[in-house]
Amino acid sequence: MYPQVFSAAKEVDQAFLIILGFSVFILVAVTLTMLFFMWRYHHTRNPVATDIKGSVWLEILWTALPTIIVLGLFWTGWTSFKAMRTIPEGAMEVQVEGRMWSWMFTYENGKTSPELVVPINTAVKLTLKARDVIHSFYIPAMRVKWDMVPGMETEVWFQSDRVGEFDIFCAEYCGLKHAEMLAVLRVMEPMTFDVWLEETNQADKAGLKLMEEYGCFDCHSLDGSEDVAPTLKGIGGKVRLVILPDGVEEELVADKEYLKQSVLAPGDRLVKDWDDDMPSFAGDISKDDLDAITQFLLGDKHPGEALADEEGCLACHSTTGEDDVGPTFKGLFGETRTVISEEGKTQIVIADEAYLRDSIMNPSAWITDGYDDGMPPYDDIDEKTLEGLIQYLRSMGKESSQ
Repeated sequence: MYPQVFSAAKEVDQAFLIILGFSVFILVAVTLTMLFFMWRYHHTRNPVATDIKGSVWLEILWTALPTIIVLGLFWTGWTSFKAMRTIPEGAMEVQVEGRMWSWMFTYENGKTSPELVVPINTAVKLTLKARDVIHSFYIPAMRVKWDMVPGMETEVWFQSDRVGEFDIFCAEYCGLKHAEMLAVLRVMEPMTFDVWLEETNQADKAGLKLMEEYGCFDCHSLDGSEDVAPTLKGIGGKVRLVILPDGVEEELVADKEYLKQSVLAPGDRLVKDWDDDMPSFAGDISKDDLDAITQFLLGDKHPGEALADEEGCLACHSTTGEDDVGPTFKGLFGETRTVISEEGKTQIVIADEAYLRDSIMNPSAWITDGYDDGMPPYDDIDEKTLEGLIQYLRSMGKESSQ
């Protein structure tokens, strides 16, 4: 049994132990009684059958006693159920969305996370909803388990009295990758949690915005294409062949120090086969701005990749070229595909922006040949997010992969 770290769940464990105890007691009592009767009334001891008269008091006893036991067990279960279902006023609220095959947690300030992070000794109210099929939200350590039905919102709560990490599962079979629908509950000290909650990915957002303000994208791209300057797509951690001021060639890893130096003195580490055209930003960029841009570049993500992760797209689609539950995203944009329409007709289409838009909002309209109609519609997605996803798919499209 998972260690219990939710005070209200103690009554659940208590109810379980009481019911288990009664079950074992009844099993032993019935077994011993049976063995006694087999011995006491064996035919060698009772060669002549005896007519045993009924007893009103015994009938009352074996009617009243089981009734009392059943009512006692019911009361034990009811009190534990009531404790688990009575949500304290002022509890911190978190929206939980289950989808094939991942979890998304949304906080009151708008922050989203694939992990559930909460402060210790704080009542947490979870509002549960399913995007596609039936799921079941299950935290064994909290004794919390509740089904999630599409079109219906339900609520549960818990409060951890211990800092640590605990497993989150889906306890209802929900399709091919049900076993991979896992998440982590992280319980932190209140001050640590407050810092985490305020980190609403502002560094990444600020870094992208700052790069636009400083004109970085006038020469550099994030989609893999190269024109005036090398692309910045996936630059973090890459090995770069550079030419030093003395003409010596050297391989350097694009780490934090390399990226900062490339902004402040780009000519000192010139990427081979590229001209020394980038101006120095020394004295023109603040330390905070430089840190934000560096952090963004080290994140190794196209802005739309975070959206794809948040929306659960990467649970079924790969970015490596290997097909999964759904077709891979790599090389998708601009590719010719054979699809089956809602009317059952087979046709050949080009995966352009219109196709991608329809495939996200109404996937059943264009089923790629060889795949099942298992993707839920994202018809409630906002235009900004939809555009970000399409631009991300474009960045990995057929043209950029050539």
